[in-house]
Amino acid sequence: MTFDPAVLALAEQVVAANRAAGRTIVTAESCTGGLVAGALTEVAGASEVVDRGFVTYSNEAKMEALGVHGDLIDTFGAVSVAVAWAMAQGALKHSHADVAVAITGIAGPGGGSPKKPVGTVVFAVAERGQEAKIADTRAFGDLGRTEIRRQAVLCALELLLPKAPAG
Repeated sequence: MTFDPAVLALAEQVVAANRAAGRTIVTAESCTGGLVAGALTEVAGASEVVDRGFVTYSNEAKMEALGVHGDLIDTFGAVSVAVAWAMAQGALKHSHADVAVAITGIAGPGGGSPKKPVGTVVFAVAERGQEAKIADTRAFGDLGRTEIRRQAVLCALELLLPKAPAG
């Protein structure tokens, strides 16, 4: 398999930066179907950084594998900040990783709505022992399924880069 050069370059940065920071990663992916974990594990030495990845494409998988409450999905929808945050928290709970990224979205071509059109992707990052919530909703637009997923992978990888301490 050949990854997009921009994705692979960013994955290499993420692995190197997290190795240097002594952090391990877990992914919780829906619309990206494991592409973030796949990009990370394409990098030699990723086993020092990547703990595991969850592909929770269905709502049932989100509930069973990550412990996302069905009430959250029913109330806010699978593509929501609440569900992305619960996915990230669940990934940490069910792994040994230090940081989790979660991705849930609508890659299309169908499945969109006026409030959540195709190209809507929600991200969340959770760090073990941290209360702060990092969540972001992106409206990539209807770029086609492959490009929406590619953009989502790039965004998720960027979110996995360790932040410099505020000083």
